[in-house]
Amino acid sequence: MTMLTAAPDMTLIDMSISDAALTACLGYSVVFVGLVLLMVVVMILGKAMVSSESRNKNAEPAVSVASVSVAAPNLATGSAGEINLFDVADKDAAMIMAIVANKMNKPLNELRFKSIKEVK
Repeated sequence: MTMLTAAPDMTLIDMSISDAALTACLGYSVVFVGLVLLMVVVMILGKAMVSSESRNKNAEPAVSVASVSVAAPNLATGSAGEINLFDVADKDAAMIMAIVANKMNKPLNELRFKSIKEVK
């Protein structure tokens, strides 16, 4: 059976307390230095990403709200857009909208219905 040796005249089994403490401290310091280096690399990469994002933001042309004109669709007076009906007749949808408006004490032209679907 071969024994591992730390020094030519000393085996790991016969290591003194001070030698064991020195070996442990050296091991801990190597791990600590490695973690610090990893933290520094991550911080540098984070700063590089932030600076590249800010460079890309500054490179994009700014579009002002005044230069963009969006034409509003011609809707009937009091209309709030289209409604999608799923398996519901027009008469039933009108009745549902009237009931909801009545329960909410709001005029029908102030409410906006996006869709009505029959739950079976």
